[in-house]
Amino acid sequence: MKKKDFNRYTVTSALPYANGPLHIGHLAGCYIPSDIYVRYLRSNKKDVVYVCGSDEHGVAITIKAKKEGISPQEVVDRYHEMMKKSFLEFGISFDHYSRTSAKIHHETAAGFFKDLYDKGEFLEQNTEQYYDEEAGQFLADRYIEGTCPKCGNEGAYGDQCEKCGSSLSPTDLINPKSKLSGSVPVLKETKHWFLDLARYTDFLKNWILVEHEHDWKNNVLGQCRSWLEAGEGLQARSMTRDMDWGIPVPVEGAEGKVLYVWFDAPIGYISSTKEWAAEKGIDWEPYWKDEDTKLVHFIGKDNIVFHCIIFPAILKTHGGFVLPDNVPANEFLNLEGDKISTSRNWAVWLHEYLEEFPGKQDVLRYVLTANAPETKDNDFTWKDFQSRNNSELVAIYGNFVNRAVVLTHKFFGGKVPDLSQLEDIDKETLQLLKEFPEKIATSIERFRFREALSFVMDFARTGNKYLADTEPWKTIKEDQDRTGTILNIALNLASNLAIVAEPFLPFTSAKIFEMFNLNGLNWGNVGRADLLKPGDLLNPAALLFEKIEDHVVESQVNKLLESKKRNELANKEVSPMKDIISYDDFAKLDMRVVKVLTAEPLPKSKKLLRLTVDTGLGVKTVLSGVAEHFKPEELVGKQVTMLINLAPRKMMGIDSEGMILMAEDKDGSLRLLQPDKPTADGSMIS
Repeated sequence: MKKKDFNRYTVTSALPYANGPLHIGHLAGCYIPSDIYVRYLRSNKKDVVYVCGSDEHGVAITIKAKKEGISPQEVVDRYHEMMKKSFLEFGISFDHYSRTSAKIHHETAAGFFKDLYDKGEFLEQNTEQYYDEEAGQFLADRYIEGTCPKCGNEGAYGDQCEKCGSSLSPTDLINPKSKLSGSVPVLKETKHWFLDLARYTDFLKNWILVEHEHDWKNNVLGQCRSWLEAGEGLQARSMTRDMDWGIPVPVEGAEGKVLYVWFDAPIGYISSTKEWAAEKGIDWEPYWKDEDTKLVHFIGKDNIVFHCIIFPAILKTHGGFVLPDNVPANEFLNLEGDKISTSRNWAVWLHEYLEEFPGKQDVLRYVLTANAPETKDNDFTWKDFQSRNNSELVAIYGNFVNRAVVLTHKFFGGKVPDLSQLEDIDKETLQLLKEFPEKIATSIERFRFREALSFVMDFARTGNKYLADTEPWKTIKEDQDRTGTILNIALNLASNLAIVAEPFLPFTSAKIFEMFNLNGLNWGNVGRADLLKPGDLLNPAALLFEKIEDHVVESQVNKLLESKKRNELANKEVSPMKDIISYDDFAKLDMRVVKVLTAEPLPKSKKLLRLTVDTGLGVKTVLSGVAEHFKPEELVGKQVTMLINLAPRKMMGIDSEGMILMAEDKDGSLRLLQPDKPTADGSMIS
């Protein structure tokens, strides 16, 4: 069946939770793919709106706020601005980036709920839900953790197991616990409004499994089948929650309840479009209600059910809205062989990357696209990042463009030379020039961005090979016209390359356009060998990519390992408290500030240092087991804490006349206990 041609496009990316920074898993999952697609559409002069925004009503927000002792609004304000800034600097070209705390979103989401409520579409039910007696509140799905009944994952949430992807209800969990207090929750009756998803089974089966059987990705179709065909099929799902943070349920008798975040969040695409249209002074409705609009949702695989089952059911129930034409969901990206985890700080954070790799946005865009988890989970490693940069971007793409520009300046004063008689190799190369753009476009339109990028690099390889085979640095000695033809073709190859690569490497293409003094080029110009004409003046060559050295990626790996170590230590239990003692027992201890006068190792001991200290009452000798933690010269002259009335103990033939007090960290390292400012030797600690 021939695919429909559309007049306009509405493209969305999953709304990121405003409870932390963005990381490479987010980028690879939906933001880079959607940006590639939108840039391609714009280059084809399509009418497109690309919207997103911060999801500020998720339970993750309230968990973060409670942990930090601040309000949810303070949390979302902080991370909304951070994410918006990072997206902009990284080149994610949203037409509008909104937030779900905006007034227009509250009004839009509440309006959707009221419309469905007035139509009698909700089932009003009193059900038993988990309640935390210690915290004194009902628990939203993500406030509950337990063991997944399907795969045994002990960290499953009350609505979903992120390990196996199964959708769950809180009561499905084995050994549930409250994330607020850690206690076992109890069941308590409460009233909520449910959307009866089973009513939409036939519609969803036909729309997804028949109409889109051949153009949706297999992972998306597979998850949808598991929902629509497995077990008891679709069940009624509550669209409200007992919480004090979110959009209040706009009906009587719903005090203290808010809209379920997955009812609220996808509507954020609509409210973001409304904001965008209002700023431009145009009508938003054609982008959501006109049948000539193609709606595409870019998401990660954990959001498939919400975008393919629940949100379409809401749109269908409301009526008047177009349904998604495609929902290209990616799998997960791992990091150095381990699952990305924000709680364990096992991630490459976008804002840190932008600070530590200035001007290298396209390198990360390239690597994450070349290794995108389109059909299965993939792994990001810093060595692969370095290898792809050095052996592909520098050695192939950058080398080709640089050689063409440098040789033109060297041999023709920076002016595009004339095109003379063509040889077979020229004709073959120009034929490839016509073929590559169509291959790249076809892959993009099928949401095969890895494949499309591989064709872009093959295009660059064609240019590199053409220069290597024709050797203009040699022909210039005998045939200037032949050299001019070679460089004319090479420069036009590079011009076409910049256009087709722009969706993937926008900052690099901008540099090439500036070098070539080309403006306003788009996909309608590709395949032509006359984008640059004889006599056009080129600017000097600009460095497109730089080699990344070993020490740079080693430092990033070490940074991850250190972060992992710190996280493990933070979660390590401290030593249990010793037996209770009386104040009289404590009063017998004479602890004082002393100064280390000398420190020397003992020849036959790896652990002991011999110290002499001024106690203010005289000089004492102490053997201290700190040789593996401190060099002798690091201790001399320092004031430390000492128990001076400990009975002498003979060690290695020497009387040790007290004990230097140290703090042992979770990793086993020792810390000196010192006064915060110089104190008289012999000062008592009480």
